[in-house]
Amino acid sequence: MPQMSPLLWFNLFLMFILGFLLFSILNYFTKPPTKSLSIPFKPIFSEKTWKW
Repeated sequence: MPQMSPLLWFNLFLMFILGFLLFSILNYFTKPPTKSLSIPFKPIFSEKTWKW
């Protein structure tokens, strides 16, 4: 079985990296952003009665 030259390994590496980047970018932009209509959560502070 003939061995691959270093240039072919580099081309293969670039092909996989570009494919992964393209897949990641497309996966990020395919989901439409959802607008949240809920009111932001406000913490409820309760008074504590301390018995010293």
